[in-house]
Amino acid sequence: MVGASISKASGQGNGSHTILPQKRQLSSLSPSDRTDREGKKRLTMLMDLEILDCPICCEAFTTPIFQCDNGHLACASCCPKLRNKCPVCALPVGHNRCRAMETVLESILIPCQNAKLGCTKNVFHGKESNHEKKCVFSRCSCPALDCDYTSSYKDLYLHYIITHMDMEIYQSSKFSCNVSFIVRMNISEKMLIRTEYAKSLMFALQCFKEPYGVYVTLSCIAPSVPEIGRFSYHLSYTVDGHAVIYKSPEVKRVHEVNFETSLDNSMLIPNSLLRGEMLEMKLFIKEW
Repeated sequence: MVGASISKASGQGNGSHTILPQKRQLSSLSPSDRTDREGKKRLTMLMDLEILDCPICCEAFTTPIFQCDNGHLACASCCPKLRNKCPVCALPVGHNRCRAMETVLESILIPCQNAKLGCTKNVFHGKESNHEKKCVFSRCSCPALDCDYTSSYKDLYLHYIITHMDMEIYQSSKFSCNVSFIVRMNISEKMLIRTEYAKSLMFALQCFKEPYGVYVTLSCIAPSVPEIGRFSYHLSYTVDGHAVIYKSPEVKRVHEVNFETSLDNSMLIPNSLLRGEMLEMKLFIKEW
């Protein structure tokens, strides 16, 4: 449950609206607040945001909202499932819209769920997921095994360096975009982290042993947002005069590293070109 702000005009997700405590609760202004705000338009209040959830599916209301003749509400998704019959009074529902509730809904602003991580955006109730998919402060998970730390990608970068690397390993893990470098990894270790210090980004190079060879893939542990930029990569493996080259038009972004075999966006090194457990490859990550 979260606090809400009432917006004077719809369409504004930012501004001077005050976002109140993170617990949804019913509250009223104190006498002193009423005095201070006398003659002013009251733009902020606390309310129980659960009243803005469909009472049937308990999901956040989005327009259109329907009501029966007795005023019982239902969301557009629930009406067909109910065969347009109100579950409370059995009157028809799904034909008459509740314009008053729709107006209230379009004026409610709530903080992004990543506010504690630094996001200052306010979003309209029911539209949170649209913003959170593009939020630069979206939570990412630490790639270290048995570590359950999550935070924004920049905080995660610092956590990983401080907690899971010593200075020698950190120095060897650093690279710069648009410059090729050599990576050496043991197939049995399955993952190698490389750090781009200019942008505080972590890139995970993973290998997956399969019966017919080893798949190698690269991902960036960060949300897919324009602020971070776009990256492509070029990966090559050479042995005994034979070369395997892979070019990817874009480095995939992940909030959490997946340790299951990935066949997409990956390079296959066949068994015939493997020489023991060690892989030595050349990697070039380009920033667009």
